[in-house]
Amino acid sequence: MMIAELIDGDDFRQRLVALGVQLPEGACPETCARLARRMQREVGVPGLEAEIAALMQQREIMLPSVRRAIEDILQAR
Repeated sequence: MMIAELIDGDDFRQRLVALGVQLPEGACPETCARLARRMQREVGVPGLEAEIAALMQQREIMLPSVRRAIEDILQAR
């Protein structure tokens, strides 16, 4: 039986930091998403859209708080 690690708030935060988004330590998924969205609007975040698409492909192993932050903040129009 294969056990997959869940994508939690720390994983989400680390992925955004790797893209250059400056986030406070221990920031919740909602805060991470809001700050990433603000930075995307102000100066752009290369690779953000691709990273979000990749994360959403793994929806079944994503914690609900991360999924909601992505759907409600980063994918909202």
